[in-house]
Amino acid sequence: MLVIGELINGMYQNVKKAIQAKDKSAIQKLAKDQVAAGADVLDVNVGPASADPKAAMKWLVQSIREAVNAPLSIDSTKADVIEEGLKIAGKGSTINSTSADDERLNVLLPMAKKYDANVIALTMDKAGVPRDINKKAELALKIIASSMEHGVELEKIYIDPIVLPVNVAQEHCGELLEAIREFQVLCSPAPKTIVGLSNVSQRALERSLINRTYLVMAIANGLSAAIMDPLDKDLMDAMITAELILNKNIYCDSYLEAYRKK
Repeated sequence: MLVIGELINGMYQNVKKAIQAKDKSAIQKLAKDQVAAGADVLDVNVGPASADPKAAMKWLVQSIREAVNAPLSIDSTKADVIEEGLKIAGKGSTINSTSADDERLNVLLPMAKKYDANVIALTMDKAGVPRDINKKAELALKIIASSMEHGVELEKIYIDPIVLPVNVAQEHCGELLEAIREFQVLCSPAPKTIVGLSNVSQRALERSLINRTYLVMAIANGLSAAIMDPLDKDLMDAMITAELILNKNIYCDSYLEAYRKK
């Protein structure tokens, strides 16, 4: 499973302070630590940390690139900020994210084509986040069709059914797992799926336990990737073990260590 490290985000106070102080060392340590812990990709989000998000995104990407070569997920609601990051992020970049609205798809999919980037696509539109699985599938199909029209390969698209917090939308958690299964039959080959894992435990007390339990359940239902905290060792161990039990890795007594070396 693809792990996207979530920790370089201006929503976090330590990252916000580092962006405002232009503290490269703090950002670079977060990048190195996440990669060392098993992150395949690093999410990069300026958040509310700067009045000039384009300049801040450029500084963040440059700072990270001085420390690690991992692919980057350029995360913003603003297309021009995403493009600023893509210009210098390099090979294997990801756009995070587009909705299913034509206005977003018609801007971000050509951008993905231009920079040969992956795309995280949310199953939501101007009407909001649908709870109905059929509506989620309808929006996923729209995203897939639009990607084909813009010449973006399906293997570069990650469909996000959008996790809601268990403490306010408990019934939604099981429905989202069903949506992940439903997405597998929308087309051939099946589209990849992704979740922002930490959303499920937002404002809950047992965050780590909720996250790792839900991740294992999602993996069992066909999840391809997650934006998550790779520094949570218990979470990473649960992911590795789930993939082992699903026969995605070969068993040995030291399988956790073997996975991390891989």
